[in-house]
Amino acid sequence: MLSELSEIFADVMDLDEVELRDATTAEDIEEWDSLSNIRLVVSIERKYKIKFANAEIEALRCVGDLVDTIIRKTS
Repeated sequence: MLSELSEIFADVMDLDEVELRDATTAEDIEEWDSLSNIRLVVSIERKYKIKFANAEIEALRCVGDLVDTIIRKTS
């Protein structure tokens, strides 16, 4: 799943590639700002055919949290 998310992150942030780890946060990626975060959420919702509640989005602190939430919502 990290490789799929890396592709989404790279596309949204207009980067050649992004190497994600579970511990990666917005502080680790310069281009990850509030606007790109909204675009990430929309892209991920479309890719995995899920919807995030506002509280879920606010609770995400790192990529690992995002992965866990996607897995929970798609299982």
